[in-house]
Parts: sequence; C-alpha cells; structure tokens
Amino acid sequence: MSDEDSSGQSPATEVAEAEFGAPRSWSRGQKVLHPTRGEYLEVARALYDAGYLMCVDVTAVDYCAAKQQRTLPDGVVAERFEVVAGFISHADRSRVRLRVQVPESDPTCPSLWELHAGVEALEREVFDLFGISFEGHPDMTRILMPENWQGHPLRKDYAMGRIPVQFKGAPSS
Repeated sequence: MSDEDSSGQSPATEVAEAEFGAPRSWSRGQKVLHPTRGEYLEVARALYDAGYLMCVDVTAVDYCAAKQQRTLPDGVVAERFEVVAGFISHADRSRVRLRVQVPESDPTCPSLWELHAGVEALEREVFDLFGISFEGHPDMTRILMPENWQGHPLRKDYAMGRIPVQFKGAPSS
C-alpha cells in the first residue's frame, strides 16, 4: 500500500486541510482526520452521513514514553493519549481513521455508542486497559480485568510483574 494520497502527495509534504470539519492527513494510503474531543461526535456523524456506516475499531495509544515524535497536522496539539477509531464505507470501499488527542489530566472522550452500538465492548476495553472514560457510554465498567483491579495495564507507566501467575493445577509455591 502506498503512503501517498490520491493526488500523489506524501503525508510529510501534504498541507493539512480540513475535511468533515477536522484537519486531515494521510497514513499508508488511508485518510486520517484529527478532530478535537468536542468535534469527535460531529465528525463521526458526518462520516456516517457520507456512507461510513461501520465503525470497525476503537482503540487508544499512550505516548507517555514515546521515543519517536508522531506526525500531526498543524494546529493539532499532541497529548499523552490518543483515541483512534476506524470507519469503513462498503459502497466506496474506503476507510477513514479518526485520531483524537486526549489529555492525561482529563482522560475522557465522547462515546460513539449512540451512533455505532457495536463499539460498546471496544470502548469498555479502552477504559479498562488505558483508563480513558467515554462519556455517554451505557456501561462504563471493566471488561477484561477484575472490578477491584488497580490501574490500567496498557498505560506505559504501569508497573509490570507485580502479580505472580498461578496456573490451574500447578503446585503453588
């Protein structure tokens, strides 16, 4: 897959333009939109109206210990966390990715649940593993870790190896 957009420009040389109300970039031939948290639902609705009827993924990235600077369009302020949502248009056979910057001091983001009910488990997983809450989600509880678990295991500053693993049927030490 090419790193060029339809005009033949690479992501590094493209001037960030607004599309669907958000700055745009390209990554591996895929359009990437960079809405603010306040624009996130509005841009997702505009994508839905434009034929991107399926949200295929919602995940997050923790840039706490990132050694490499990420590429963001002009005007987009990098934050510690980034919520990433992927959408697909079956009619156009195309994909669009949304990358929303989420600050460490307020790790919240609007929920896509009312627009795409299939994100219910995906947003709970991001909450459970990264600690990012989705406002408007019907059941913002842990999905993978026990309810009494302290911390969020996919955060880069999460201490690892504190809990010994005990396999079923193995003698305990």
